Amino acid sequence: MKTDKLKYPIGKYNPGKISMDKLEEWIDGIEKFPSLLRKTVKGLNEKELLKTYRPEGWNIRQLVHHLADSHMNSFIRFKLALTEDCPTIKPYEESNWATFPDANKQPIESSLLILEGLHSRWTTLLKNMSVTDFSKSFLHPEHKISTDLASTVGMYEWHGKHHLEHIKIAKKS
Repeated sequence: MKTDKLKYPIGKYNPGKISMDKLEEWIDGIEKFPSLLRKTVKGLNEKELLKTYRPEGWNIRQLVHHLADSHMNSFIRFKLALTEDCPTIKPYEESNWATFPDANKQPIESSLLILEGLHSRWTTLLKNMSVTDFSKSFLHPEHKISTDLASTVGMYEWHGKHHLEHIKIAKKS
């Protein structure tokens, strides 16, 4: 498989025109993601958790912990955008976070539990947001662009699928 196909096995995020139907579909995907992830990693042993989806890519353990880190950050960004006027969010060095012992030695169960609880809360929040709420935004200081919550919902629904596919590829390696 070519490197770009391994890096983006489901393609790059492209939300297209965002409708309420599409938002509902994405919210459903966010709601179901933790159970799909748990099913995908069920029964993996320590050796299998070290498999990677591409050369120099993260291993399965790191991917699971990254998903918890990333989705926690996103949930907090949603809360900030809903309570402040276009707040500047705090970026983080995800590749550095993946090197810490909690991401490369810790059993994955802790992050699976985080994702289950977090996605339950996140889904409740998303299902109770108004159309106006979805137009609220935050500023990413590195990209210097304002991002609305509607497209962010799609980004994180894509993010889960994206890394789920990485895990499936790694399992086959």
